[in-house]
Amino acid sequence: MIDFVGKKRWFFLGSAIALLIMIISLAAFKLTPGVDFTGGTAMTLSFTPQVEQGQLRQELIELGHPEAVIQKAGDNFFIRIKEITAAEREALLDGLKTGLNTEILVLDYNTISPSVAGSTARNAGIAVLIASVAMLFYIAWAFRRMPNPLRWGTCAVVALGHDVLIILGVFAILGQVANVEVDAMFITAVLTIVGYSINNTVVVFDRIRENKTRSISPDFSVVVNSSLTETLMRSLNTSLTTICVILALFLFGGSTIHYFVLALLIGVLVGTYTAVFIAASLLVVWEKGEWREMLPWLFPRKAA
Repeated sequence: MIDFVGKKRWFFLGSAIALLIMIISLAAFKLTPGVDFTGGTAMTLSFTPQVEQGQLRQELIELGHPEAVIQKAGDNFFIRIKEITAAEREALLDGLKTGLNTEILVLDYNTISPSVAGSTARNAGIAVLIASVAMLFYIAWAFRRMPNPLRWGTCAVVALGHDVLIILGVFAILGQVANVEVDAMFITAVLTIVGYSINNTVVVFDRIRENKTRSISPDFSVVVNSSLTETLMRSLNTSLTTICVILALFLFGGSTIHYFVLALLIGVLVGTYTAVFIAASLLVVWEKGEWREMLPWLFPRKAA
């Protein structure tokens, strides 16, 4: 049996340092919003003869639109770029015609206002918040037969917040050093990781519940260590197989989903770490009332 709980101080220290760096990065750099959250121009274009998506992306980059989001829609292309005027649109279309040696038919054209984009960003944040609260109460209900079931849900959601903050901090840094923007795909990745991370944590908690019900030891730390040891290979195997798929997408999936896949990769790695090393240890600290020992400056002992 591996003594995970006995090393919890080191795990907490590592997470605290990582979270401090991520929070400072978020405060200093902030996330770099893409056109989904800042507003912009959207067009659906038809090309005759047809062009490849890679050719179109390269031409848009050369014409000054590296932020362009391109999606294939049948034989047509849906393009989102930063907001441009009517004159700039005509210049862009002329540049595409010349660079790609093709005729272009504009099937649809509209402008996304910054207010609408801001509403999208707020709704995305609300979606993450609602999902977290719903998971908290669901886990508390699922572990209702345990003493203080709300603690189990709270520890799982705290671990989840840890994962989300790490992803946000990494992308704040990438936005500063590599001008990486966050868009609707990034929010999708975060929500995916929310579900993945909670699933990993619930698997561990479920084994803790089983072993506690079987009364394998009166010491809760022993119960948790035994449960973590029993679920360790399951957690690692699940994560490794998921990472293999994600790496394949990262290497061969194309630039359109590059940062979406990167967010998934970071999330799976961090989510596996928190499920094994953080969530269960938090539960032990809370169940055994060890906050005074862990944070002596917040809970000073009274003089005799």
